[in-house]
Amino acid sequence: MKDILFFKNKNYLIKNLFPKHKLKKNTLIKRVKPLLTASANDLTFFDSKKYESEACLTKALYCLTNEKLSKILPTKVTPIIVKNVLFELALVLKKIYPTADIDYPDKSLKLSNKRKYKSVEFGNNVLIGNNVKIGKNTKIGANTIIEHEVCIGSNCIIGSNVVIKNSIVGENVVMQDNNKIGQKGFGFIPIKNKNIKFPHIGNVIIEDDVEIASGCTIDRGSVDNTIIGKNTYLDNQVHIAHNVKIGSNCMIAGQVGFAGSSKVGNNVSIGGQAGISGHLKIGNNVKIGGGSGVVKDIGDNQIVMGYPAVPLKEFLKKRKT
Repeated sequence: MKDILFFKNKNYLIKNLFPKHKLKKNTLIKRVKPLLTASANDLTFFDSKKYESEACLTKALYCLTNEKLSKILPTKVTPIIVKNVLFELALVLKKIYPTADIDYPDKSLKLSNKRKYKSVEFGNNVLIGNNVKIGKNTKIGANTIIEHEVCIGSNCIIGSNVVIKNSIVGENVVMQDNNKIGQKGFGFIPIKNKNIKFPHIGNVIIEDDVEIASGCTIDRGSVDNTIIGKNTYLDNQVHIAHNVKIGSNCMIAGQVGFAGSSKVGNNVSIGGQAGISGHLKIGNNVKIGGGSGVVKDIGDNQIVMGYPAVPLKEFLKKRKT
């Protein structure tokens, strides 16, 4: 699926973004991108050694980072050294994407036009924004809102009272009632007595054959995208935070919560009310018991349970003692 730019961006010369830094060249910066997807005209950022392998492969020419991590970057990358990477990144994002820190109402919304979408079936009071694309034979329930630029594939079923924004939806996707997809995530930088809002410029990408039950919330990415892989099923009231990536053929039971930027492999099953902490990697074919709290990475083919989540044999042994 191809990314769509949902937020208008302003171009800045790098010296205008960082006037206090003595930069030799004055490259035009068009976007902010993660380490692996950034190109020469993108600004990227590196704030944790956990992303060292990605930092070594970046194609960006400028990278926001701290003094210690700057030594890891390739020689072609000019480090912009700051004390608080995420705080400085938030300030830059506000300049380049001035409308991304708040979800403003979509003023382009209008009642669905059945002449424009001849093969789409609409319920009552469906509102559609500008430049929305909806595939053939898709059905959309009453009172649903689909905001500007959203793309929805063919043969989808979208329930009633659903809100979709900043999202690209594949084919044969089922979304039941009351889902909220593509809203701003929970991102703040605490500075003294004030919380600085962190703009979220990413998308939600929902791949083919995904099913999302009622009352789920899926936040768009902060700088990267939030992705739900093919043939993955979400039960009721699942929350997926910004930048989370869930693989294919996963089964996520009700009230599971994912914190930001965690990555889940393929064929993963997660029991109800489990919690997944942020910036974790969960391997393929993993099973996580209901009510578990995952606070560390999990390798492939493991079964874990408990809080903190441990291998199932260890969990059962502790229960016996």
